[in-house]
Amino acid sequence: MNRKVFGKLPSGERLNRILLSPNFKNGAFQNIEPTDVNPNKVSIGKLILDFYNKPKSVVPGRELTFVKTDLNNLAFDQPSVIWFGHSSYLITYKGFTILVDPVFSGYASPVKLFGKSFLGSDNYRVEDFPTIDLLIITHDHYDHLDYETIAKIKGKVKMALTPLGVGAHLEYWGVDKNKIAELDWWEKCTIQTDVEITATPSRHFSGRGISRAKSLWASFVLKIHGRKIFIGGDSGYDKQFKIIGERYNGFDLALIECGQYGVNWPQIHMTPEETVMAAKDLNTKILFPVHWAKFALSTHAWNEPVNRLIVAAQKENVKLVTPKMGQPFFLEQEHQPMEWWNLD
Repeated sequence: MNRKVFGKLPSGERLNRILLSPNFKNGAFQNIEPTDVNPNKVSIGKLILDFYNKPKSVVPGRELTFVKTDLNNLAFDQPSVIWFGHSSYLITYKGFTILVDPVFSGYASPVKLFGKSFLGSDNYRVEDFPTIDLLIITHDHYDHLDYETIAKIKGKVKMALTPLGVGAHLEYWGVDKNKIAELDWWEKCTIQTDVEITATPSRHFSGRGISRAKSLWASFVLKIHGRKIFIGGDSGYDKQFKIIGERYNGFDLALIECGQYGVNWPQIHMTPEETVMAAKDLNTKILFPVHWAKFALSTHAWNEPVNRLIVAAQKENVKLVTPKMGQPFFLEQEHQPMEWWNLD
């Protein structure tokens, strides 16, 4: 546990601030609604056995298609998103760049024996990226906070924004503490004129080792040059989506998790049908599904989430966009859907 990849628990002034948080009780951060990581009380042995007996369909049968965009020559005058698979994506608008949960090491694990990325899903490297005005980390799980990526990209980052406590990992890994801002739920930070971000609740947990919930997890509301974008971290479905949607009077775009759900952990990840419900609660004009197509962290078929999502979105009349990895999506242009994930 002393390896750097595991990061660092909060201490000193950072810990003192955590102890004052209304969301930190009984030695750990708490979800607003009662939440159990394993509500069915399934044994660890069975969970491990199920994971190692996953069907072959959890991995694509051949290499995935992707688009290689020149990230150093972006001149987008309208909001755009470039998704790199799972929960890593780049938001750009009027020259301002925001990178969310970058994982480019090829693994979603502290060791390279587990969590390997799908063939064709990991075609971007830190060297491909321009200067990052704002790095956002939603929580400290390995598929969202990657030590190798942070160690390489930290010199390109002007500012990093995390939920309370997560900054301890970044500082331990060499990110200048003066570049790190940490927010509790409903706290906001003004980055520059017309760029404001607020941490909002999500229903999940945290931890990179034995200890859980010592740092906070969050979604974020981004206001950028008159646009409102919901940056969803990992979350089970709950009433907070409705509360956020009503408080901000809807969104232009919502990036919401869709994938890695399981019958044994229904409260910390959403099914595709719940993702659609969350989009409706947020009152978003467009739903952009993330948290799929790169890692096999559950037992469902790798493309099941998006196929189920399309059916649910059509039923509920929710507008959906599904670009290829690396393909720029422009908010003000009509997206032409292509089912690139159906490989047969």
